[in-house]
Amino acid sequence: MATVILFHSVLGLRQVETEASSRMRIAGHTVFTPDLYGGMTTDSMDEGFEIMHSVGWETICARARAALDSVAATTVLAGHSMGAGVVGEVWPERPRCRGVVLLHGLANIPARMLKDLPVVVHIADPDLLASQEAVASWAPMARRAGARADVFTYPNAGHFYTDATLPDYDRAATEKTWARVQAFLDRIQ
Repeated sequence: MATVILFHSVLGLRQVETEASSRMRIAGHTVFTPDLYGGMTTDSMDEGFEIMHSVGWETICARARAALDSVAATTVLAGHSMGAGVVGEVWPERPRCRGVVLLHGLANIPARMLKDLPVVVHIADPDLLASQEAVASWAPMARRAGARADVFTYPNAGHFYTDATLPDYDRAATEKTWARVQAFLDRIQ
């Protein structure tokens, strides 16, 4: 089974991450969900960005790196929204990771990675925080860098469509996403 580290969204470590990690654990995977905000959470995107700015991007990424120090080098990197951005920051330092799962966001693509590294993106179409051009060009760029990358888009879903507590929630898209994530993790274990 895979070991996964899941970085939370700009809203903080909330129930949606607990539910996501539970889904993966039930399937037999080991999952870590570090708190990059030191306990602060919100249901408001505006407040979430305020928290992100008050904590500071450097501190957020330092906390992510500290969490990665306690997991295997082969751990799958995953992130919700802002957490996808965190993945983009730490990915270059984790060249032996066995896979990358980006939910509700894109990540910077490192210059070097394992050849044929499995990478998957799940994102709304359209997504308020990622342009259609960025989404369309992401997988080809990742493939040129050596990844086996797939991007799944979910028409008419809101940005954070897997969070049942938010207006963006889309049950059908959520179930399809988690079925695809599970199949992805099963293939790379």
